[in-house]
Amino acid sequence: MRKPEPVQVIKTRRDAALRRLVQSVPYIQYLGVQFDRRGDELTAVLPYREDLIGNPLLPAIHGGVTAAFLEITSIIELTWSSQWSDMEEGKLNGDTLPPMPKTIDFTVDYLRTGLPRDAYARARVNRSGRRYASVHVEAWQDNHDRIFAQATGHFLMPPREDG
Repeated sequence: MRKPEPVQVIKTRRDAALRRLVQSVPYIQYLGVQFDRRGDELTAVLPYREDLIGNPLLPAIHGGVTAAFLEITSIIELTWSSQWSDMEEGKLNGDTLPPMPKTIDFTVDYLRTGLPRDAYARARVNRSGRRYASVHVEAWQDNHDRIFAQATGHFLMPPREDG
């Protein structure tokens, strides 16, 4: 029986894997999206910037920025959850990035104005098979119960190495 790793070693490995994954996508860097990890749960954070405003009269976060934020959150969550067991078992090479799913379709519902402040999002994988995955994602600002946008996406999963 293998001796359990110290919690700090596991935490460091998880944080490094998530950082590497997020930094691998230039558009995530451009928007400034960050991820807060608590165990296997991810919350995406879109820090407010004035250049993210699409309608200065309201003012409101641009709809394209909102859609991109939701899609980024979905793809990172899907990649993270599909790699979780390999990462926990130490099977992932620290230098190798996992292949990411490809978007088949992505439908956004704009429920209210995205205000000029930080936004948060959390995705839930509804189904993840060998070839196809379905994800639901919700975004909020000050109050998690007041969602300003939600989306459902379907993704083509990358082929797995194990068969």
